[in-house]
Amino acid sequence: MLVKTMQVPPIGTNCYVLADEKEKVCAVIDPGGDAAGILELLKEDGLTLTAILLTHGHFDHTGGVADLEKACPNTPVYIHKGDVEGASPSVFPPLTGIALTYYDEGDRVMVGSIPVDVLHTPGHSKGSVVLKAGDILFTGDTLFRGSMGRTDFPGGSYEEIMASLKRLAALPGDYRVCPGHEGLSTLETERQQNYYMRAAVEG
Repeated sequence: MLVKTMQVPPIGTNCYVLADEKEKVCAVIDPGGDAAGILELLKEDGLTLTAILLTHGHFDHTGGVADLEKACPNTPVYIHKGDVEGASPSVFPPLTGIALTYYDEGDRVMVGSIPVDVLHTPGHSKGSVVLKAGDILFTGDTLFRGSMGRTDFPGGSYEEIMASLKRLAALPGDYRVCPGHEGLSTLETERQQNYYMRAAVEG
């Protein structure tokens, strides 16, 4: 399993390429606004895109979807329906002309031989998910290093994100944490040092 990270515009979203090195296939997680850069990275590594996985539907995480889909037609685009149905278009731009595949709690997407498990973690948005692959959690804007996602956007909920953080803290073992913005971390570090996660557990 290979993971590559690149920051994409417009506001420094972390986009991840999750690849099965043996099969030379990959998923792109949260392609922000730099589809050309993402495609160049895939070309350099000889990877074929087989899925686009969205941790949630905010524009800074979905901005590259249309151009990726244009370059790699019929690539499935996965999103939780909570960020599509009835979501405010001001922060959830419609992914028009693209066939969406909905995933939810307990679903699994295969990237080559790599299983990616879906955890529904609402709070930052109704459809926020965390994607678990091996020892990595792709946490989107639910959990950041030392912080958590905002809850003041349409569909956000402080109570729900605290419940989601408590649920993540209770996962057995440790994981590498790959958030939607800023630096990487580990789940154990966040259990010990993240004020919001500690408050969620203690509450």
